[in-house]
Amino acid sequence: MPSTTSVLSAYTTLTASAVLVRSLVSEVQNMTNQLIPKNVQDKILSKFGIFMGNLSCQMTLIIEEKNGFTPNEVFEASKLYLGTIGSPSVQRVNISKAEGEKKFSINISKDEKLIDTFEGVEMIWELKIVESQKTNCDDGYFSLEKVEQICYGWQSVNLDHPSTFDTLAMDPQVKQKLMDDLERFVRRRDYYRRVGKAWKRGYLLYGPPGTGKSSLIAAMANYLKFDIYDMELSSLHSNSDFRRMLVSTQNRSIIVIEDIDCTIDLQNRDDGVHNYNASESQVTLSGLLNFNDGLWSSCGDEKIIVFTTNFKEKLDPALIRPGRMDMRIHMSYCTPSGFKILASNYLGLKNHRKFVEIEELITEVNVTPAEIAEELMKSDEADIALDELIKFLNKKKEKIVEVDEKGDEMNKEETDTKQIRKLKGKPRRRGRSRRKIF
Repeated sequence: MPSTTSVLSAYTTLTASAVLVRSLVSEVQNMTNQLIPKNVQDKILSKFGIFMGNLSCQMTLIIEEKNGFTPNEVFEASKLYLGTIGSPSVQRVNISKAEGEKKFSINISKDEKLIDTFEGVEMIWELKIVESQKTNCDDGYFSLEKVEQICYGWQSVNLDHPSTFDTLAMDPQVKQKLMDDLERFVRRRDYYRRVGKAWKRGYLLYGPPGTGKSSLIAAMANYLKFDIYDMELSSLHSNSDFRRMLVSTQNRSIIVIEDIDCTIDLQNRDDGVHNYNASESQVTLSGLLNFNDGLWSSCGDEKIIVFTTNFKEKLDPALIRPGRMDMRIHMSYCTPSGFKILASNYLGLKNHRKFVEIEELITEVNVTPAEIAEELMKSDEADIALDELIKFLNKKKEKIVEVDEKGDEMNKEETDTKQIRKLKGKPRRRGRSRRKIF
């Protein structure tokens, strides 16, 4: 969906244009009345009407929903305007309300007419849905036939994710570095134009599952007030579909491709293995690279591209080189500082006598913020929740010790076996040696 600012700007422009046209028409009419007598005007118009038929003072303005691949902001502005007025001429309206929204959304129904008066000019609004037998999705029609080709488009939902930078259990220095980078990006429009680069920024979030990669994306969107486009590559059939989805995204948005290492087959090109299946997604690495920093990456301004992966080493180096992924953020296992943030979020604790023991255990085992959060949610009583967390961390530590002991035993057995084989491999002397006497 277009931003509220762009929609209101388009609405203001539309209104100003309507007033300008009305002023020009009025001025032409005044000049005509001054220069040409009224009876002569009527005679000219009557003669002209013989050839042209009856002239109408009405003019039809067609506002398409799409401008090529991209949404038409004038269309969105019209919807916004029509939802604020009521008219007795309307018999049917569409009323909807998304979960979490405080107000109803009101739109006119298909083929319904709404009569409105603006600046003394009567305007008749009508929503028309053009139906066609065409199967080409680029024409922007609704098809009446069942066809093999699929039209791709974004579905808008209200993002009400509560994640913020204050609630993220990540390294404070990394967090502040990212916030500074985001603030620097949004105020550098003229800078990007001057250096000849598309106004976009790429971030790679990598680390084990449960370390908060998705929560970080939501926090970035809430911090910048950006929209999020979650792109599922496996649902796209070709690079052209991928390109169509890209150019239909709005400015001031975050385009997300999660788990890029396992979404589609994008192995390292150095492996030399490329097995394609016609039934699977045919989005290629070259298409993804072009999306990231090729010609199509300049479609729109102030866009952020985020890739996430659990295994950075599986990605092709060309995909994450500087210039494509401007900042690589390692989402690590939980640290003592991250634990304190979680304790504050879930239990409202800033300090506790058991914090020292928990922080020592966290430095000895690998535990994700998601695992700690799960333990802290088991009880509203701080002491009980912390005790459960301590038990959980001790069990992890015991497993690590058991694995190490088994590893030591296996290494010892392997060493003993090698020594025995070495002894067996030595040749034995046959018979007694003779001693020479001089």
